[in-house]
Amino acid sequence: MKSVRKALRDGELEKDTYDRLVCGDCEKALKTENDPDQIKTIRICPECDAEWKEIR
Repeated sequence: MKSVRKALRDGELEKDTYDRLVCGDCEKALKTENDPDQIKTIRICPECDAEWKEIR
């Protein structure tokens, strides 16, 4: 699982005009899966189910 920052650099993720993360392939806004016991947040594309991790 890649980090959000690395995916942004590689072009897998983009930011829309409102600064939301968007999947580069599907162009859908990412959903967030947040586990309070973990230090990271998982960002998931609702269409292609790709996942990226984001450190809080």
